[in-house]
Amino acid sequence: MRVIAGKAKGTVLTSVKGLSTRPTGARVREALFNILGQAVADSRFLDLFAGSGAIGLEALSRGAEAVVWVEADRACCEQIKKNLARTRLQGGVVLNSDVFSALARLARRGEQFDLIFMDPPYAKGLVEKTLASLADSGLLKAEGIVVAEISKKEEAPPAVSKLCLEQIRTYGETALLFYRWEGSQ
Repeated sequence: MRVIAGKAKGTVLTSVKGLSTRPTGARVREALFNILGQAVADSRFLDLFAGSGAIGLEALSRGAEAVVWVEADRACCEQIKKNLARTRLQGGVVLNSDVFSALARLARRGEQFDLIFMDPPYAKGLVEKTLASLADSGLLKAEGIVVAEISKKEEAPPAVSKLCLEQIRTYGETALLFYRWEGSQ
C-alpha cells in the first residue's frame, strides 16, 4: 500500500498483520480523494476507525492542515505513528481510544472538522451509531462532509438526525456514503 498523491506520493505504508483491519484499497482511496478534490486542501480531517491510517495520511499528503486519527487498537495506533514518521508529514495526532469516547473528548475541546471519514468494521451497525454521535457532537463544520465506507451489501441510512445522504459510490464490494447537513451545499 502506498500514498497515491501529494507531498508523500509513493511512500510505502504498512498495516498490522491479521484480519482485524481491512485497509481501504488504492482504487477506493483514489476515488474518494478525486471526489473530495480541493475540499482536502487546508482542511481539518478526522479519520475514525483509522486502522493503518492510510486515509488520513493521504489527506495530509494532499494538503490537509491537520488530521486526527482515532483507533481503539494499540498496535494499529503504533502503526499509524510509524507510517506518519515514514511520510515525514506534519500535522497529525493519533488518539488511542474507542470512537465514541474520542468524539466526546474532541467535542468537549471544541474541535471541528471539515471532513470526517469513517471505516468501521462491516455489518456491526456502527455507521448509523457513529453518524448519530457526530450529529449531536458539533464536530462537523456547517459545510463539512462525512464519508462512511461500508460493504455494498449493507443498508445505507438515508438520514441520521440532520445528516443526509447525498450520494453513494460503489467500487467492487465497497460503497462510499457521502453525508452533509440537511440543506447545506
